Amino acid sequence: MTTISRIFRSGRPSLSDSTPGRYLSTSAFSTASLPFLDSEESPSTAFSENHRRLQHQTHPLPKSRDESENQLISLIKSCSKKTHLLQIHAHIIRTSLIQNHFISLQFLSRAALSPSRDMGYSSQVFSQIMKPSRSQYNVMIRAYSMSHSPEQGFYLYREMRRRGVPPNPLSSSFVMKSCIRISSLMGGLQIHARILRDGHQSDNLLLTTLMDLYSCCDKFEEACKVFDEIPQWDTVSWNVLISCCIHNRRTRDALRMFDIMQSTADGFEPDDVTCLLLLQACANLGALEFGERVHNYIEEHGYDGALNLCNSLITMYSRCGRLEKAYSIFKRMDERNVVSWSAMISGFAMHGYGREAIEAFEQMQQLGVSPDDQTLTGVLSACSHCGLVDEGLMFFDRMSKVFGIEPNIHHYGCMVDLLGRAGLLDQAYQLIMSMVIKPDSTLWRTLLGACRIHRHVTLGERVIGHLIELKAQEAGDYVLLLNIYSSVGNWDKVTDLRKFMKEKGIQTSPGCSTIELKGKVHEFVVDDILHPRTDEIYEMLDEIGKQLKIAGYVAELSSELHNLGAEEKGNRLSYHSEKLAIAFGVLATPPGTTIRVAKNLRICVDCHNFAKVLSGAYNREVVIRDRTRFHHFREGQCSCNGYW
Repeated sequence: MTTISRIFRSGRPSLSDSTPGRYLSTSAFSTASLPFLDSEESPSTAFSENHRRLQHQTHPLPKSRDESENQLISLIKSCSKKTHLLQIHAHIIRTSLIQNHFISLQFLSRAALSPSRDMGYSSQVFSQIMKPSRSQYNVMIRAYSMSHSPEQGFYLYREMRRRGVPPNPLSSSFVMKSCIRISSLMGGLQIHARILRDGHQSDNLLLTTLMDLYSCCDKFEEACKVFDEIPQWDTVSWNVLISCCIHNRRTRDALRMFDIMQSTADGFEPDDVTCLLLLQACANLGALEFGERVHNYIEEHGYDGALNLCNSLITMYSRCGRLEKAYSIFKRMDERNVVSWSAMISGFAMHGYGREAIEAFEQMQQLGVSPDDQTLTGVLSACSHCGLVDEGLMFFDRMSKVFGIEPNIHHYGCMVDLLGRAGLLDQAYQLIMSMVIKPDSTLWRTLLGACRIHRHVTLGERVIGHLIELKAQEAGDYVLLLNIYSSVGNWDKVTDLRKFMKEKGIQTSPGCSTIELKGKVHEFVVDDILHPRTDEIYEMLDEIGKQLKIAGYVAELSSELHNLGAEEKGNRLSYHSEKLAIAFGVLATPPGTTIRVAKNLRICVDCHNFAKVLSGAYNREVVIRDRTRFHHFREGQCSCNGYW
């Protein structure tokens, strides 16, 4: 078995990725450049000048045919408006120059690959070419892969082969991107077979695109096998492999690649794209120490001036609990775009600094930076986490009226969360029912979570009904309903629901907490016994429990969903994953060291109380990131002020 496949064979997907990282397509760093495509558009004045020159010629064609063709090609490249393109189109049809390979290729490239492409028109132009060449097919397949109808690229590739036009690696790469856009594993498998038959299996660009396809279709092992088959690895291929890890929630494996790619015989040096991907992985996992290491690498290699990397550093530090570090990077930036402001606003939001998020939003507008939909999501989220109902309603109302941004599903989700947390459950339900766009399962789950907080049984059951209608109910939804029933003491319904879940084979995802120590991420689940220091951790946790009882900690029995006696409930609550992670932090770090834990689910009330009392009794700052926000525990208090 080859190297990378062996590395991943023993690994397991990380349970700790509470929010799957947004997948970075390989197109960001492996875009093919066609030699015949000039992407720079000249000003319309250049077009007019060339057009006048042609109009005032005494003869219809210059003496030199090559000179005439070059002049026409120059005219095509100078097009900046469709009206100009239509005039040239009429000319090349009238003179039959559309059958000239070089001229029709340039014209088709300008029509199909410009930012304002019209695929209907481009298809019409293509149909007028009697014998399209491979290059012309490539232009159209590439254009379709970037359009709203990528499947047409696959059909055109099939037609190309049927007409006896042999594809080259670029053809296969473009059609592969069409398959990626529609997540067509079957189409990708067919292209893979053709690649092998055509003898193109040594093309790096093509194989990295194939890795991207398998990754998008959740075939991580296949992507690794393709990587092993690449004849000559380079930084781009390593970047694609890291991207595959992130997309398939193998975040810790993505971090390992940073060391492995440098330690191979050839010693590949990570570039700015590698750093961008690794920062995303660190943000997903909450791996602060590793993120700081990547930050040092960025500075050492002169990448610290790159705007996209600065933006990613803001996000990474925010999501790793170091908001002050994120803010210092933000303040030092010479240039800030809307992404920079949105990242900082979202950072304030997830840490519970709602007023600061609103102030940043107002400052952003004063500086002339227009907000986008992500910015508004951050502002509404800030209002939600801090209970700023009036402000949230005001911003939501101004979205379309002032900023010209129509609310999307994420904005509605923030508003449902805002109203739900504030106890305005009926208003939240009415907002969902009045939506122009169809509510998705995430929106209903947000409301279900609010029903759990406020113990609203009737509405909770109604929400489950909507999820069933969408055929989108998950194990976690039934757990929330169990929470609602148990919180009001309706144990008969708890028993009935557990029986239903067992009959239907519904299994819940385990809660998982991670803590990073000396660059290594340690993972815990409830009642975990797999850690090499398990005995020490449980001894420490028992000792902590005794000390916290003296300090006033009392187990919150409502967090246990089984109908048990008080003592047995307390025992079950003792070994939740975040408590094990905190105990390990106390055990393995010097006194006074901040303990940082990431949880893939919402922290329960009992663990929240546990961390709050521990921060005072042990004089430790404890930072816990759950699936929605950060909790900073200091001196027996939490930054959320009990509002989460």
